[in-house]
Amino acid sequence: MLKFQNIKVGDYLMGDNDGDVKKGEVTNLQTGAHQVCLDTGAQEFWFEMDQLAPIPLDENEINKLKFTKQVNPDGTVKYMKGAFRIMLPAAGDFSKMEIWYRDEHRHITHPLNVHELQNHFYEMTKVHLNEEVY
Repeated sequence: MLKFQNIKVGDYLMGDNDGDVKKGEVTNLQTGAHQVCLDTGAQEFWFEMDQLAPIPLDENEINKLKFTKQVNPDGTVKYMKGAFRIMLPAAGDFSKMEIWYRDEHRHITHPLNVHELQNHFYEMTKVHLNEEVY
């Protein structure tokens, strides 16, 4: 269940427009009406909260976000983008993770959705996490 207060401009979500489900980037928020505008690549659409769904974080989504993968000898997996790191206990196990940037560490004890990772990334780095390489 998505909470409006957890959605930020720049987040990636899925929008359902009368059965046509597309991934999009949040470009605008209507606070009073709890509506979210997504850019799906073709155009922008406004969605009600019940038309939106999170995107589960998995290997495919991490790759789309242009992280570099490192498999460690102990079986843990580290993903890197700039100085930001994500450590998984095992390949493909996104049920818990450690994330860090410089001296700030966070232990995540539940699976994240893409927009939640984007929000952690922004809070820690002050840079929006998207599909661009930097």
